[in-house]
Amino acid sequence: MQVNLKATLSDPRLDINQNSNQRQLAVSIAALADAAGGSQLPINLGLILDCSGSMKGLPLETVKQAAQQLIFQLRPHDRLSVVSFDHQARTIIPNQLVGADPTVLARRIDQLQAGGGTSIDEGIRLGIREISATPTEGTAHAFILTDGENEHGDNDRCITLAANSNKDKITLHTLGFGEHWNQNILEKIADVAGGTLAYIEKPQNAIAEFGRIFSRIQSVGLNNAYLQITLQPRVRLAELKPIAQVSPDTIELPVQTEGDHFLVRLGDLMTNIPRVVLLNIYAGQFPPGLQPLLNLQVSYDDPTSGKSGLQSEAVTVRSEAVAGWQTMPDAGVQQYALALAKYRQTQLAEQKLQQGDRSGAATMLQTAAKTALQMGDVGGATVLQSSATQLQAGQELSESDKKKTRIVSKTILQ
Repeated sequence: MQVNLKATLSDPRLDINQNSNQRQLAVSIAALADAAGGSQLPINLGLILDCSGSMKGLPLETVKQAAQQLIFQLRPHDRLSVVSFDHQARTIIPNQLVGADPTVLARRIDQLQAGGGTSIDEGIRLGIREISATPTEGTAHAFILTDGENEHGDNDRCITLAANSNKDKITLHTLGFGEHWNQNILEKIADVAGGTLAYIEKPQNAIAEFGRIFSRIQSVGLNNAYLQITLQPRVRLAELKPIAQVSPDTIELPVQTEGDHFLVRLGDLMTNIPRVVLLNIYAGQFPPGLQPLLNLQVSYDDPTSGKSGLQSEAVTVRSEAVAGWQTMPDAGVQQYALALAKYRQTQLAEQKLQQGDRSGAATMLQTAAKTALQMGDVGGATVLQSSATQLQAGQELSESDKKKTRIVSKTILQ
């Protein structure tokens, strides 16, 4: 496996008469199979499932079905562990090979029973321990499903555990079930641990959401990836939120400084779904001609070969400095910029709503809806406009409305 690294500027040219030229740079990163092709990596999958009292009945039964269907999609050399949690956590299936007959493991899912409170961090702690019990030859992932608040746990500990999972190369995906889970915490866990956030609005959606995330992890080819950015003189990153992932999900990415370059953690790289990162940069005044602005390189691990700390080929991003500059916007980069704008506008709307500014929240949601329409995201625009209209009519947003609004701000509905 190698890295496919591409970079596109929002405008390929600079104005030599401007002291500062703002540009967006879209960086696409994906795993690329070599000429001999590449087989799917072994998967070390941990299911961390909420079995608190509120999951009793149809919710838990549908989660059992979704988990069992997932088990039958695993291969004999894949590994599985299952942890359940209420106010305590317990191991249902210790980490083990799936083997030739997954039926035995699937039947053990039937042992899950609902009762007690909710301690998400205890579930994560035990789930990570089970996944880490055996060295992973391929990729390691956890599905964390809950339908409630972390009433018996510590949300800060959840985030710490998510951050620590990066060291063990375990990707955490979070699934919120129903209406009463904390979208801020589940989103933060997934963002910090390089995973994805899913919303299971109704029990019958559980199987589809489990399958959607599983399809994504099946395409992982490389892991522990970092984007390295080295700026040339007269080029700088924006001071506030300079880098964000904009596809397949929108995530604000923290930036680390190491020597003369910046580092951004990417985590897993997939073969069929590139990660697209958007940089906001400022280029100073340059003399006429083709000018280097920055260098990009990706460090990564290749589980297939067992090699760590590999480096992709470096890519130099150049721009032509010209007199009589006229804008030449790149349509693809504009789409990514709109995706980020939609997310940030929705975030501002949520902040205004929390502050009691319903009118301001409605206005920002309308703006986000218009942004979604500009990028062709009709489904997202419908949800965002519906939330804005409810606020304008003096109605409260239901928990379901709030969660749908958050989800459509991060991605495009399929």
